[in-house]
Amino acid sequence: MPDITAVRTALADQRVETPSWGYGNSGTRFKVFAQPGVPRTPREKLDDAAKVHEFTGVTPRVALHIPWDKVDDYAALAAYAKERGLELGTINSNVFQDDDYKLGSVCHPDAAVRRKALAHLLECVDIMDATGSRDLKLWFADGTNYPGQDDIAARQDRLAEALQVVYERLGEDQRMLLEYKFFEPAFYTTDVPDWGTAYAHCLKLGDKAQVVVDTGHHAPGTNIEFIVAVLLREAKLGGFDFNSRFYADDDLMVGAADPFQLFRILHEVIKNGGLDPAAGVAFMLDQCHNIEAKIPAIIRSVMNVQEATAKALLIDDEALTAAQKDGDVLAANAVLMDAYNTDVRPLLAEVREERGLNPDPIAAYRAGGWQERITAERVGGEQAGWGA
Repeated sequence: MPDITAVRTALADQRVETPSWGYGNSGTRFKVFAQPGVPRTPREKLDDAAKVHEFTGVTPRVALHIPWDKVDDYAALAAYAKERGLELGTINSNVFQDDDYKLGSVCHPDAAVRRKALAHLLECVDIMDATGSRDLKLWFADGTNYPGQDDIAARQDRLAEALQVVYERLGEDQRMLLEYKFFEPAFYTTDVPDWGTAYAHCLKLGDKAQVVVDTGHHAPGTNIEFIVAVLLREAKLGGFDFNSRFYADDDLMVGAADPFQLFRILHEVIKNGGLDPAAGVAFMLDQCHNIEAKIPAIIRSVMNVQEATAKALLIDDEALTAAQKDGDVLAANAVLMDAYNTDVRPLLAEVREERGLNPDPIAAYRAGGWQERITAERVGGEQAGWGA
């Protein structure tokens, strides 16, 4: 049976990074619905992130997106984060919103556009130096819409060339996390469509290049936990972008669509050493909250990750291994299902109370008056939002 003390320790030590853009206005391609009290500046985003950490106790890092979080002094922003009990985490680049990137960024057929995109990526490494961030996350919207539009292999060459330049610019303790997406906005070919393409590029680059798995970026029916297990086995899993999707898009709250899948993913993470801080796996939320209140949604998402982790930690590994060795299919499956069907909410409430936290983070947030305060105070100015 699992050591409940070790389970409690693992849950208390778990960390989840929240995204700065999750606190701003966002929406679909049809509409962005503004909400009262939304941050207007990167500092106000950090203020909201500090509240999430205050009530969850496991979210001290905040990812930035450049240029959405562009400031004149990144060291000062890092100091501001530290004053609020936070640190600046992953730096996310953006080479998909300028008009120049209509046909791609680092894979664009025009060398001038490629140079512009590369300059931005290098700027992001400069920002990492100023903030003390470890990870640079790269996602490329690059791709084509029609057969014959561009040379598929040549685009891979252009991508490899840009990645190599950025890789060589990284500091000794910095990493490059390469993200993939099955499709969108490109509909014929995407230049980094899957984990195999990302892995191939990272393998060629070296140890400081790793793959990030966005849980919403796969074809229907894809066995994501298999991908996780293989990448961990090869020491190439750099992190997760946790979210959910029902059909073709992503960015819904993690665990909303398929909590059993999240449990299965966390099982492979734990079984293969990915929860150990030494493994370096970053657990990040990558979500947009379009119709739900933003701060409670982020708190709820963190709790979903915690609940899936707790259930995975409660798997009886000895019983599972014995059933697997015996070839007892039903017994092995039952071990997993027993853990998944366990109500871990009382356990997590106890873990929070042991750390001096309210056992119900969402209720504590709602009772704290923060939402009413920011609604009253954040009047005027321009609200932060997707693309702002």
